[in-house]
Amino acid sequence: MTPDSLGEEGFLRQVRSGLTIRFGPFRICLRSPLLEAARVFRRLYPDIKLEKDEGIRDFHVEVFPPSGVRRWWRPQVEFRLDGEKPFEPFPRDHAFPLFEWGLNYAIATRAHNYCLLHSAVLEKNGRCLILPALPGSGKSTLCAALMLRGWRLFSDEFGILQPETGRMLPMPRAIPLKNRSIEVIRRFEPGALLGPLFPKTRKGDVAHLAPSRSSLERQGEEGKAGWIVFPRFVPGSSTLVSSVSGSEAFVRLSNNSFNYHLLGEIAFRALTDLVRESECHALRYSDLDEAVAMFDRMVG
Repeated sequence: MTPDSLGEEGFLRQVRSGLTIRFGPFRICLRSPLLEAARVFRRLYPDIKLEKDEGIRDFHVEVFPPSGVRRWWRPQVEFRLDGEKPFEPFPRDHAFPLFEWGLNYAIATRAHNYCLLHSAVLEKNGRCLILPALPGSGKSTLCAALMLRGWRLFSDEFGILQPETGRMLPMPRAIPLKNRSIEVIRRFEPGALLGPLFPKTRKGDVAHLAPSRSSLERQGEEGKAGWIVFPRFVPGSSTLVSSVSGSEAFVRLSNNSFNYHLLGEIAFRALTDLVRESECHALRYSDLDEAVAMFDRMVG
């Protein structure tokens, strides 16, 4: 069963009562009466498999309008995680970005059985490309371009490393493109499935790129690390790749981890092994086509 197979009315009824979705290793119960947010979800995730509403759910997520005057005057929306409200209300027309960001918060603050890296991860030919980066580095734009050229999306936000096995776990979700990146991807791939533009959010103008169908269908398939590449977008620069030592890669990875300080020795050993089995590079780029071609050559 998928959102597309339920039809719009059937899916909207299901969201109001609560539906169970699997994103990678996590089962999420989502409930919301907001039709506009549910329609965006169905547009961006038409083929994601819905599960039976039974068993243990990792997170219970609700996106609801608050009670009182804010329900009608300058309408707002609240994010609830297992009954708690971790954020101040958002404008109601930003309900879908609030759901996505709220789910990121839930995973980053609670999924400590994994080593969580702030990175994009993609896979091709059985090996994973890990792209750790700080905000403003062009990570999401590069990740979107690679997915649109046939790479399997694991995640734009989280590198989920299983410490016991050293395997990367997929969690394909919509890629939030911000400000100029939106038009860059529209020009790069005119047929890309983008959601509506959400102007003037707390992160600027945002539009979400749908994950590819194959990425969703294969989200149960883990991957082995192959490359760690630290990208940096520099306007007007040529595409330049340089080697990074293992020690430097380790430090930069640990600094880009959500929970390294909590996991301690477990994270230390997991990241040490990850660096040892990967080729480590830094990438400076400005042209998406050149960058994608470089990665394709690297895999080949």
